[in-house]
Amino acid sequence: MTTYPGKFIHRYFWLGTFTLMLAGCAAGPDFKPPAAPDVTTYTSTSLPAQTASSPDAFGAAQHFMPGAMTSATWWQQFNSPKLDALIQQALVGSPTLEAAQAVIRQAEQNYEAQAGASLYPQANLKLGAQRQAINAAPQGKTGGNNVFNLYNTTLAVSYNFDLSGANRRALEALAAQTDYQRFQLDGARLTLAANIAITAITQAQLAAQIDTSNAIIATETEQLRITRERMRLGAASEIEVSALRTQLEQTRATLPSLRNRWQQTSHLLAVLAGQPPGTAGMPQFTLADFTLPSNLPVSVPSALVRQRPDIQAAEALFHVANAKHGEAIAKQYPQISLTANLGSQALTTAALFGTSSMVWGLAGQLTQPLFNLGLRAEARAAEAGFDAAAANYRQTVLQALRSVADSLRALDNDALTLAAQAAAADSAQNSLQLAQQQYKFGVASYVQLLTAQMQAQQAQISLASAQAQRLTDTVALYQAMGNKLEPVK
Repeated sequence: MTTYPGKFIHRYFWLGTFTLMLAGCAAGPDFKPPAAPDVTTYTSTSLPAQTASSPDAFGAAQHFMPGAMTSATWWQQFNSPKLDALIQQALVGSPTLEAAQAVIRQAEQNYEAQAGASLYPQANLKLGAQRQAINAAPQGKTGGNNVFNLYNTTLAVSYNFDLSGANRRALEALAAQTDYQRFQLDGARLTLAANIAITAITQAQLAAQIDTSNAIIATETEQLRITRERMRLGAASEIEVSALRTQLEQTRATLPSLRNRWQQTSHLLAVLAGQPPGTAGMPQFTLADFTLPSNLPVSVPSALVRQRPDIQAAEALFHVANAKHGEAIAKQYPQISLTANLGSQALTTAALFGTSSMVWGLAGQLTQPLFNLGLRAEARAAEAGFDAAAANYRQTVLQALRSVADSLRALDNDALTLAAQAAAADSAQNSLQLAQQQYKFGVASYVQLLTAQMQAQQAQISLASAQAQRLTDTVALYQAMGNKLEPVK
C-alpha cells in the first residue's frame, strides 16, 4: 500500500490551523504613542502680542501668531534669493543628507530581509551526485568492492509558527528603527537649513563690522593727518600725534581677526552646500540681503510633538524598546516548527525522477524553555531599556519646550537690545561728529576725540551684532518649531 505525502500532511492540518490561530497574538504590550504634553504655553508668563520696535532697519516689530503652522520653506520669509538658492543647493548636494538617506535604505532592506526569513516558509532545492564504493567483506560476502553512482534531489520546506509573536515583535522593532532613521533625516534637513541661514547671517554681521572698521580707520587716518598739520603749525604736540597713531593701529589690528572669521564663514557655507571650501561663485552675504520676518508662527505644545523631528525620533526609539521588550518576553514561550522534505534518490539520472525513487519526510518540533535564567534576565534588561526610552522621550520633549521658550524670550529681549543699541549708536555718532569739529578748532582735547572715536566704533559694531542677533533669533524659532522639510528632487 502506498502512502502519499498529501495524506500524511492532511492528518496534521488541524495542527497547522491551531497554530495559525495562536499566531495571531504577540507577547508583550502593544505600543501606544505617548500623550501630548499637558501644557498650553511655553513660558511662565504670557508673551506680548509683538516685540518691541525701533527706527533701525531691523527694528520693526515682529508679531507672534499663536497656533499658526511653520512653513516647510521658512527661510523664504527672509526674502533673500541668495539664501534660497544656497539652501536648495545644499538640500540636493549635502553628503550628510546623502548618508542619512543611505542609512534609511539600509534599514528598509534589513526589515525586508528579516521579514522574508521569519514570516514566510523557507524552501531550498538541493541537487547532488556522488560516487561510492562499498566493501562487502565485512558482511562476509565476496566480490570485492561494489562501486556505484548515487544521484539525489531534495526540496526542503520549513516554517516556524510564530505562536508567541517573537518574530513579529522583532519586525516591529526593525520597522520602528526605520522610522527613527527617517526622522533623523528630517532633523538633518532642518538643521542643515538652519545652519546655512545662521552662517549666512553671521557672515553678513562680520561684513558690516569690517565695513565699520574700515570707515573708522579712514576717519582716524584723516584725523591723524590733521593733527600732524596742527603740530607743524605749533597747535598740537607730539604726544597727541602718538596717541592718535596708536589708536589708528589698534583699530587696524582688529581687521585681520574679522577677515579671518568672515573667510571661515565662507568656507563653512561651501561645505554645508556640499562644495569644497575653495569653490568659486559662492554667495557673499550682507545684512542688506535679509528682511526681518514680521509674522512668527508659534505652534501649541500639543502640536509641537508631531512637528519636531527629534521628538518623533525619540518616540520611534520608544517604540523600538517596546517591541524588543515584547520579543524578549515571547522567547520564554513555546516555539513550534514544521519541516517537510520531498525528493528522490537513484543510481542513474534517468531513474532520478521516477515514482519508485521518491523519498519524503515530514517532521514537527515543539520547544519549550524549561530552565534558562538568561531568558528572564534578557526580558528584565529589555524592560529596563523600555523605561530608559520612555524617560529619554520625556526629556526630549522638555528640551524641545525649553528651546521654544528660549527662542521666544530671546526675540522679545533682543528687540529691546536692538532699540537700545540703535539709540546708542546714533548718540555716539553725534558725539563723534561734535568732537571732531571741536578738535578741529582747538576747543576739544585729543583725549576727548579719542574717547568719542572709541565709543562710536564700539557702538557701530554692537549695532551690527544686535541686528544680526534678531535675524538669528528668528531662525532659531523656526528651527525650534521643527516643521518637516520635504526632500528636494
